[in-house]
This record gives sequence, structure tokens and C-alpha cells, in this order.
Amino acid sequence: QVQLVESGGGLVQPGGSLRLSCAASGSISSFIVMGWYRQAPGKQRELVASITSGSRTNYVDSVKGRFTISRDNAKNTVNLQMISLQPEDTAVYYCHVQTWGGSIHWGRGTQVTVSS
Repeated sequence: QVQLVESGGGLVQPGGSLRLSCAASGSISSFIVMGWYRQAPGKQRELVASITSGSRTNYVDSVKGRFTISRDNAKNTVNLQMISLQPEDTAVYYCHVQTWGGSIHWGRGTQVTVSS
């Protein structure tokens, strides 16, 4: 069973930065895609960023130029560097992976709050 543990969330002022990290059990080379989703109160969960095993990245338009996703195969982590954070980025952020076998796994989430 794949286990994903997110860290790095917190409270930050508008314009600030945070770095989220997701530690996966086992080798992330078994994952065809890894990504971050977020869900704000009263809204649907949305894909924020994803990265494939070949390091191909994809971002939702609202975070392009501000967020950067990366994966560290040696540490079995996927990271999300977020800069120029805005109140509309406030949400619970979830780590998500899909294995080559097609199974999908989620972390429990980490809260990001952008407020002055």
C-alpha cells in the first residue's frame, strides 16, 4: 500500500512563499505521475500541478509562473515550491500519485492559508 505524507503547509502573508513536500513510501520510480491538488472551502478539488516519470510538468493557469513542481527520486519526494502566494491560494493541498499499474493514491492533505 502506498503511503503519502505531506508537509510544509502553514500560514503566510500575501506575497509570501511556502514549499510543500510529499514523502512517498517505496520508490517513486513506480509512479507514472505525481501531483498536487487543492480544495478550498465550498469548491471542488482541482489539479494544481503534476509531473510525470519523464519530468514533464503541467500547471493550472492560475499558478503558472508562481508554482514549481519537482520530484526527487533519491528522496522519494515530490515538492511544490510556491511563491507570490495570494489569498485565493488558500486551500488544503493534497499529494496524489498514480502507479504504472493504474492505482491512485492520496495523502491526507496539508493546510495552506494566505492571509494578512
